[in-house]
Amino acid sequence: MRKFIAYIPTVYAQTQPAPTPNLGPDPANLVHLQQLIQRIINISVGLAFIALTVVLVYTGILFLTSGGDSKATQNAYNSLTWSLLGILFLALAWLILLLIKAFTGVNVTQFCLGFSCS
Repeated sequence: MRKFIAYIPTVYAQTQPAPTPNLGPDPANLVHLQQLIQRIINISVGLAFIALTVVLVYTGILFLTSGGDSKATQNAYNSLTWSLLGILFLALAWLILLLIKAFTGVNVTQFCLGFSCS
């Protein structure tokens, strides 16, 4: 039978600290939530104007394809009325917010939870 002699090397302690691994971005906090809500508000206002523009184009197509039918023309007219009112209400809401900002100095067009507001 053969004898097995194991060679065990000497182990030295590590002299420099191990580098910390990059685990990705920092965890989300309330500032990130604030930024997310602000982005959602900005995107939704833009999408509302785009949607109203699409409705206006659709209304034009309804007028063109009504062919003199009074019911189809009335439907297109109602669609035009509501889409123009939607654009008017969006513009008025924005103007009211700007007027509040001008008179009070409070930036109501920026969403802020009360800290880290830029």
